[in-house]
Amino acid sequence: MFSRRTLLAAPTLALPAAAQWQPTRSIRLVVGSTPAGTTDIAARILAERLTQRLGQSVLVENRPGAGGNVGADVVAKSEPDGHTLLMQTVSSGAINYPLYGARMPIRPEDLAAVGLLLRVPNAIFVTNAVPVTTLAELVALLRARPGQLNIGSSGIGTSLHMTGELLKLATGVEITHVPFRGSGPMLQEMIAGRIEVGVDNLPSVIGHLREGRLRPLAVTTAARSPALPNVPTCAEAGFPAIEATAWFGVQAPARTPPAVIERLGAEINAVVQDPASWARLAELGGMKPDLQPDGGTNPAGFERFIQAEIVKWTEVVRRSGASVEG
Repeated sequence: MFSRRTLLAAPTLALPAAAQWQPTRSIRLVVGSTPAGTTDIAARILAERLTQRLGQSVLVENRPGAGGNVGADVVAKSEPDGHTLLMQTVSSGAINYPLYGARMPIRPEDLAAVGLLLRVPNAIFVTNAVPVTTLAELVALLRARPGQLNIGSSGIGTSLHMTGELLKLATGVEITHVPFRGSGPMLQEMIAGRIEVGVDNLPSVIGHLREGRLRPLAVTTAARSPALPNVPTCAEAGFPAIEATAWFGVQAPARTPPAVIERLGAEINAVVQDPASWARLAELGGMKPDLQPDGGTNPAGFERFIQAEIVKWTEVVRRSGASVEG
């Protein structure tokens, strides 16, 4: 439904000599959200390893706002020379196009796919004061108290916001969405007891769940997360329609030369395939992108993946009636 430019497929590890582009100065990796959230955590792990591999510093720059759109717009308007990159997410990379419509500052063709770094489950959880231990019990409570409970997310247009919309579509419950400016503020409010239900990417919240400050009810992926093996999926809990996977990858400004895209894509894939690097991401609940049928570990695969995600989330936005007003 959106026009996209087709990228040349890149080899995953070995590159021809002509494609061995080398950065000549520091690279900035723009994150469209606040520090301490999953996007920021993943970006800093990637930046550290790319710095080692490329021989130039890769510096994370947080540019939060408008569900990631501010950061995406910064990168789209940057010089297409490989020295400004975007840590892209399902929000500004797919959900926001139908959600913001004409208010979206960029279009998909303004950015070039480089590589998918990881996918993570979203977790649905409650404060310890909420008297439920399963997702089914939460749904029953929401039905008994329509509109009286709040569900927090890290912002409008995030996969966390959309997971709440899927919960409402799948069950017919009424619950008030409360968007925050990042995961950190939302989790603080939940731990303080001012928000009853939350949805977050697993890496951001996993410490609170493991240490008992918040109670997990379900994860939103098709399979359980190895990082929280005792927490059921939404499908296992009886709600298969609640399925959402957050993802994090790298894009560059459109018109970035193919040789630059190929080199950066190969280096991102090398990070994914490196056992030491991946162990850090897996500990946070990350899942390898090559588990996705479309691949995504090279530029062409990531481009196809993004197109499919836009189609999927356009339909969810349409069905739910979600808007930028929350």
